[in-house]
Amino acid sequence: MLNFQGAVLTQQNQPLEILTIEHSGVLEVGQVLVKIYTSGICGSQIGEIDGVKGHDKYLPHLLGHEGAGVVQKIGPGVRKVKPGDKVVLHWRPSSGIESQPPSFAWRDKKINAGLVTTLSQYSVVSENRVTIMPEEIDFETAALFGCAITTGFGVVTNDAKLKIGEALVVIGAGGIGLNIIQAASLTSAYPIIAVDLHDNRLGLAKNMGASHVINSQNLDVKALETLILEYLKNQKVDVFIDNTGIPEIIELGYKITEREGRVVLVGVPHIDSRISIHSFPLHFGKSIVGSHGGRAQPQSDIPKYAALADSIGIKFSDLISQEYLLEDVNKAISDMRSGVIAGRCIIKMFPEDI
Repeated sequence: MLNFQGAVLTQQNQPLEILTIEHSGVLEVGQVLVKIYTSGICGSQIGEIDGVKGHDKYLPHLLGHEGAGVVQKIGPGVRKVKPGDKVVLHWRPSSGIESQPPSFAWRDKKINAGLVTTLSQYSVVSENRVTIMPEEIDFETAALFGCAITTGFGVVTNDAKLKIGEALVVIGAGGIGLNIIQAASLTSAYPIIAVDLHDNRLGLAKNMGASHVINSQNLDVKALETLILEYLKNQKVDVFIDNTGIPEIIELGYKITEREGRVVLVGVPHIDSRISIHSFPLHFGKSIVGSHGGRAQPQSDIPKYAALADSIGIKFSDLISQEYLLEDVNKAISDMRSGVIAGRCIIKMFPEDI
């Protein structure tokens, strides 16, 4: 029997509860037991807490989809990892078996979990949700490869197909937005305009490669449009990437992109949200697409992006703004909501061991 601490969503729109989770220790086909050292928190977890996608029928359940740890044990059929391997946990499927979800309990009550969860000291995950990481990458940075880095870079290369010299607007400069900006700077896009509500995030956006920043805290949509067009000298935007899911912002992006411009929706709107657009431009090259994790392929993308740190000196660790203990996870979520955290926050499960 394995007992460990985990952050559990027991009710929507309520703080997470730190509970002692139980697992039999028996792994099914394709399952991997990982000791979690670090986990990030993504906007998706806040969306789950807030019920952005509607009623959550799986309560209570564990959370988290980007993390790093060490493999402790493997189930039947697992071939890509072995005990002792340093791995990143990710929500996008990769090579390997897709297992059944694990069975957890708390005081004889079932605790649900998906094929990957990371906000706990241990996790039983599907083989196709783990990828071996280079030993030289620390656990804090490794966690970001589970979503923030792979999604951000994937949005630029796979969804937006950004080209040299194209004009880019990024709305929302959180963890994923900052990686979008960083990836865009590698393509020599120009200008790269970052928009956010918080100056600390915009400062980090400049460090990541934004050429212009706009604090939209006191701007309505029309004023925001005017500022963006001023920076572009009234040219149109080639690519507009939205991380907010706000309908008015999506409509703005569709309006100001050029004839063959691309609007990429990364932020997930509330399930009841609607947008209103004129479809005519879609027949002449304009596009609007929803991103699903940047269509990242973890088994190939994670090693490729990890190599960038060595080859061209990208410091992915600069994206980490704050570290917390598991017991302080609700403080971390609150700081994300308020904008106290500029980049990504990291939750440490065993700080004394790393």
